[in-house]
Amino acid sequence: MRYQFIDSIHHVAPNLWNGLLDDDHPFVRHEFFAALEDSGSTTAERGWQPHHLLLWEGELLRAALPLFVKQHSYGEYVFDWGWANAYAQHGYDYYPKLLTAIPFTPCRGPRLLGSQKPHQLLAMVQALQEESRSLGASGWHCLFPESPLSELLAEQGAPQRLGCQYHWYNRGYSDFTDFLSTMSSRKRKNILKERRQVAAQGFEFEHKAGGQISTADWDWFYSLYQLTYLKRSGHGGYLERGFFRQLGETMPEHCLMVRALRDGEPLAAALFLRDRDCLYGRYWGCREEFDYLHFETCYYQGIDYAIAHGLGRFDGGAQGEHKLARGFEPVLTLSNHWMSEPVFRSPIQRFLTLEASEVQSYLEAARAQLPYKASE
Repeated sequence: MRYQFIDSIHHVAPNLWNGLLDDDHPFVRHEFFAALEDSGSTTAERGWQPHHLLLWEGELLRAALPLFVKQHSYGEYVFDWGWANAYAQHGYDYYPKLLTAIPFTPCRGPRLLGSQKPHQLLAMVQALQEESRSLGASGWHCLFPESPLSELLAEQGAPQRLGCQYHWYNRGYSDFTDFLSTMSSRKRKNILKERRQVAAQGFEFEHKAGGQISTADWDWFYSLYQLTYLKRSGHGGYLERGFFRQLGETMPEHCLMVRALRDGEPLAAALFLRDRDCLYGRYWGCREEFDYLHFETCYYQGIDYAIAHGLGRFDGGAQGEHKLARGFEPVLTLSNHWMSEPVFRSPIQRFLTLEASEVQSYLEAARAQLPYKASE
């Protein structure tokens, strides 16, 4: 076996990379990383230098690991700014660091692509540790992996960190009314009130999937995306216009755009990606604020779509405790962290142990706030 680090997704053929995938999860496809890279959204200048790890056996590609050299912690959704500060206070450099993650995308899913035989996983972990030392990186971090990989990485000295998100689950609902019937009367009435208020403001909704989304639609959505980022954070969005266009060209089967129109004029939109079983709420933009329009476009329209298309889960994105009242359930998220400098390993492990207890307690408290009837 031999391993190879590549500084562009284009250094490996799409059919070889995608041939390692077990399902149609959109965020680890060659096309997704190519759209990020080709648009200039992930570059060394942006602090997201591609550095993907490949494992070869002869001429056969056996495994791959998405990897980036990071010069900051933006766009990750697992917050380690406190660790960076601790490094600086003790005279160490926290950046660069090695990161296995989907840029700007806090969705759990495959991270090690292809074979996960123990000896191959061990070879890749050893390669990552050697590369960390070679680059002077503070360590390697794997964000939002699936549980089996996270457990294996913990056994290899990359301790596990817990987090919380909110996902909606389809329990065989026939329609939105059937879903609401599982809720307590007060919670059900609140959601119906929100949907009526959106309708009373004159909004109608249009779902565009795949090839129905035109270049003009992508450009219009990009302008809303940037405008919304500027309003909320004072700076533009991380993603470039070309990313959205290329996504529509190379991965149309994964794309859904929900547009909110009033008097025939589109004023807001939500962009979702999907696979065979899950809908992923990703980006939102609006020209101006309207009562409950965000909830309707980003959540209720997504639930409607998931029910109509038989999807089992709707990942509504990072954060958002307000999702609980709308039927999204708290779920644990995982990440793993290996630190190059031994002196920091024990303090970080203690921190993770304490934090895990707090996250578990929060999860139990959040479940108590769910709007479902006791029988459900």
